[in-house]
Amino acid sequence: MNLIKIEDVQDKVLILRNEQVIIDSDVAKLYGVETKRINEAVRNNPDKFPEGYVLGLTKEEWINLKTNFSTSSWGGKNKIPNAFTERGLYMLATILKGRQAVQTTLCIIDTFVKLRELSKTMASIQNAEDGKTQKKLLQKGGEILSDIMGDNLDIAESETEFEINFAMIKLKHRITRKK
Repeated sequence: MNLIKIEDVQDKVLILRNEQVIIDSDVAKLYGVETKRINEAVRNNPDKFPEGYVLGLTKEEWINLKTNFSTSSWGGKNKIPNAFTERGLYMLATILKGRQAVQTTLCIIDTFVKLRELSKTMASIQNAEDGKTQKKLLQKGGEILSDIMGDNLDIAESETEFEINFAMIKLKHRITRKK
């Protein structure tokens, strides 16, 4: 069984039609099954996947996705893929069985929760009226980022520094990890 980490899932989350989604082939890799098994689960359980749970990409969306990722993990895929929304992934979890399926589902849920929390925190920073509130929100955002990044952070002694650029806002924040 391959252990799935949050960063494994987070790397596969894309924004499509203002939704956070994961492409079917990436879902299959996370669950350790073939892509056709994932799409078969959708076809065999249409009641579990109403509109908005699985998005069929248009040809234009697929071309755009492939051109945006020169090192695409989808390789030479010819068939236009499906994209699973968070709700679709939860429903897929009710179908797929086994230890890896359970562990992968938990990791996917944790990732979406952390990404949503980070998004809300970053939006709150812009609306903070005083420096003290802004500092607390920066700390919280840094802690969430630290959780998402996991062991991929470069740690010099016990400090990690993030520099985040959002359009015209540049945030620089230092986090001290306790050993």
